[in-house]
Amino acid sequence: MERMSRVDSSIRRGSFSMSSHISHHTDNNDDAESGSVSEAGDIGDRALRSRRFSESNSFRLSFDNRSENGAVSTLIQDGNRLQPNSSVMPLQIELTSPLSTDAVLISEEGAKDEHNGLPEWLDYISCMALLAVFGILGVLTRYLLQKLFGPGVANVTSDQTILYPDLPSNVVGSFLMGWFGVVFKGDISHVSEHLAIAITTGYLGSLTTFSGWNQGMLQLSVSGHWVYSSLGFLIGFSLVVISIIFGTESAKGFRWLLNRLNMCSANGSSKINYKVDSYRLQLTLMLMSLVILAILWGVSGALVKAKFKHGGSAAQLWIACIVGPFGVWIRWFLARLNGRGLGKAGLYKWVPFGTLIANVSAACVMAALACVKTAVNTRNCDTVVGGIQFGLMGCLSTVSTFVAEINAMRESRHPWRAYAYAAMTICVSFSLGILIYCIPYWTKGFDNDT
Repeated sequence: MERMSRVDSSIRRGSFSMSSHISHHTDNNDDAESGSVSEAGDIGDRALRSRRFSESNSFRLSFDNRSENGAVSTLIQDGNRLQPNSSVMPLQIELTSPLSTDAVLISEEGAKDEHNGLPEWLDYISCMALLAVFGILGVLTRYLLQKLFGPGVANVTSDQTILYPDLPSNVVGSFLMGWFGVVFKGDISHVSEHLAIAITTGYLGSLTTFSGWNQGMLQLSVSGHWVYSSLGFLIGFSLVVISIIFGTESAKGFRWLLNRLNMCSANGSSKINYKVDSYRLQLTLMLMSLVILAILWGVSGALVKAKFKHGGSAAQLWIACIVGPFGVWIRWFLARLNGRGLGKAGLYKWVPFGTLIANVSAACVMAALACVKTAVNTRNCDTVVGGIQFGLMGCLSTVSTFVAEINAMRESRHPWRAYAYAAMTICVSFSLGILIYCIPYWTKGFDNDT
């Protein structure tokens, strides 16, 4: 009887342990999903191989210390952070073992990659140079789309309508984000992680701009067109969301076509085996990026000098090309806050605070610069401020990353987070814009000619 009692007690303890493990496992899955949707668009310098190795190595040391004292669970590395394994473990009260073989293999592989690639400081320089080059290309593309759809050519967009000047670039950038930031990002990363960062964060992040969108709606509001500004946000948001969905689905269809043509492997990844992973290839890529960046900055500086005295959008464009990379770099560094949450506990991990800070701060500075331009009202001031707005603020804020995060939240177990995050970004930016731009505009009695 006593033996039966001990068995029954053991079963109860085992059941309690299993239920506790399942509950803890569910919480971990929800926490992991919250972090992953927040990191869907960008994670900044945490995406660099050397940075990941440093973080995983530091974690391994603490993991060794914990394994001396008690139970630990098997961990896997998912891209840029270590997460609990999603598979259900067998019933086990306590596992006292040294560092797992998987963790050792991960560390050995990371050490090998670190040895073959560039040192961390050169890795940073290489990535920042590529970000700057692709950021300038994004600025140039945004300018061309503005001119193409603006009053001078297609006459579709305007400062005085809900179809604001940056709408075409935001739509195109969101569509391309579905291709190169969602479906084919892994394939590009297989060839070069820096190239994947440069295309998504550098080019698409600079091609799209949230601050220009917000400022366009403020321009309508300051004239009393509150309904137009509300519709501008609603229509603009709907179009970029539809664009990334269409981009993602069309990219999946293209991948399926490649698979049917035997150009992809069975698991859906490309058969491209070329990889920029050696020291020589990475150093060559870094030097090429620096040379191209020097040329782009040199040409932009010469054109600014030639066209500054005449003012206009051409001079503003070349100023934007000079200052644009700084906006890209700031946004890239802020993106490392995505998926981290608030405080040591990591509260609200599902909110991409890096992207949120970049978009809101850029929108506020954009509104302040618009107020300065209106108050000073000289040609030189308009040229300089317009260039900073179009380049620095346009590249600091982004719609492509913003909508990629929204799309990931929409497809998660908590789709309401997508709309809460969108409303938070838009409402905070617009409200602060009213305080910074509209109220001084009304109280000072400026002429509505901007």
